[in-house]
Amino acid sequence: MLHKTRGIVFKYFKYRDTSIIAKIFTEEFGLQTYIVNGVRSSKSKGKIAFYQPLTLLELVVYKKANADINRISEIKCSYPLKSIPFEIIKSSIGVFLAEILYKTIKEEEGIKDLFDFVYHSIEVLDSLEVSYENFHLQFLIKLSHHLGFGISGDEQFPHLVDDQIISDVNKLIISAYNDQVKITSANRRVILDDILSFYKSQVDSFQDIKSIGVLKTVLNES
Repeated sequence: MLHKTRGIVFKYFKYRDTSIIAKIFTEEFGLQTYIVNGVRSSKSKGKIAFYQPLTLLELVVYKKANADINRISEIKCSYPLKSIPFEIIKSSIGVFLAEILYKTIKEEEGIKDLFDFVYHSIEVLDSLEVSYENFHLQFLIKLSHHLGFGISGDEQFPHLVDDQIISDVNKLIISAYNDQVKITSANRRVILDDILSFYKSQVDSFQDIKSIGVLKTVLNES
């Protein structure tokens, strides 16, 4: 049976010579797995671009009961990204966020609020022109509330003892994406490491994040 739904690409894996397996977070069905044949062939006319991390999609998909892998009937961008794929800092943040999302969001339905949050956050990151070096921290804090273990105060990070870092954390918790919160690179690194440690304590099988090294290097936080 065919269904229309919005989708957000988390990642894809190469499959055989010209195909892929795509992990897409859908508005209607949660995280879904789709096989896409021939998309890596020379005749696909660049359609692999639809499956880059955080691409926002309009989909018509097949949904079979109890099927682990489904297929896509129609696909198009619902919001073509203007800056995330082309700016090194934003693209590094995007890859990091996509990996976080893939490791925290499970296959379940009825999560429209979470979908709307992620979709809107990607639109905001794409639109911001300045002061988005804290975006990944703000996103992780906001995402935690949708995952059921909301970060609400510095007391959830008992290892933080520096008064300035504690102040920075509390500012991030109440800030909007477009608020300019001044944080040093060193403090940002400490806060990120503590947030990820908190996620590991809350999410089963939350493994090390492979993209964090690139992100820290790009943000000059290695």
